[in-house]
Amino acid sequence: MTIAIRQLQKHFVGEVSGLDLRKPLTPDEAREVEAAMDKYAVLVFHDQDISDEQQMAFALNFGQREDARGGTVTKEKDYRLQSGLNDVSNLGKDGKPLAKDSRAHLFNLGNCLWHSDSSFRPIPAKFSLLSARVVNPKGGNTEFADMRAAYDALDDETKAEIEDLVCEHSLMYSRGSLGFTEYTDDEKAMFKPVLQRLVRTHPVHRRKSLYLSSHAGKVVSMSLPEGRLLLRDLNEHATQAEFVYVHKWKLHDLVMWDNRQTMHRVRRYDQSQPRDMRRATVAGTEPTVQQQAAE
Repeated sequence: MTIAIRQLQKHFVGEVSGLDLRKPLTPDEAREVEAAMDKYAVLVFHDQDISDEQQMAFALNFGQREDARGGTVTKEKDYRLQSGLNDVSNLGKDGKPLAKDSRAHLFNLGNCLWHSDSSFRPIPAKFSLLSARVVNPKGGNTEFADMRAAYDALDDETKAEIEDLVCEHSLMYSRGSLGFTEYTDDEKAMFKPVLQRLVRTHPVHRRKSLYLSSHAGKVVSMSLPEGRLLLRDLNEHATQAEFVYVHKWKLHDLVMWDNRQTMHRVRRYDQSQPRDMRRATVAGTEPTVQQQAAE
């Protein structure tokens, strides 16, 4: 069966039919999916009842698996998943919803903020692939924003102003904005800020996009208040309804997105009910800017 793609939002997002992700992709199919990612930035696959191993195998068509270490306050001994997938659920190792006062739960609430996966790493993520294994009955939609269209809509003066700006990104910025501010010394070292360009250029089609995230807390060449005000203005601009697609999850949906061209966030949901979401993350291949000590 040939692959068919239907565009779901005027700027981006393709709904894919004709692929069974339980089966290995042919080289031609992998190239077709990657080309579709370059074009649509977000792809939606319905009715994909896959295992962790099948999800990871699909992801590895597009690059190396990202090392998940350093992205959570959950200790490795408490991990629920041992398959190499990122656990983006609200579940503990016992399979039950996390207690509302647990550090892991409070830290994970940061996923409700607009962000780009792993922008807090020196080499940020390329693709994320999220599989819905248990869908929460209330809330929990995921929203995506097209950072290419948002950049295109800026006036020329703003484009010139931000062209060469560099920001500091850290999980401590995003979590701190929600009041999560207590970290161990090891966590502070692990979450040390990294540098990222504010404007990125896609390596294939060369379109420019904003590289925004709640992890961005400082513009290097600006005072802290001035930089944060600029970032807030850009985030408000980039997340207008015109640039946003809302995904309402169905069981066994798999959604794949390009972190270099989009932001996303999960909406609030009933945390007393299980929500089992598992993410494969494809590593990026190079930093957006040469790293140096970000203080």
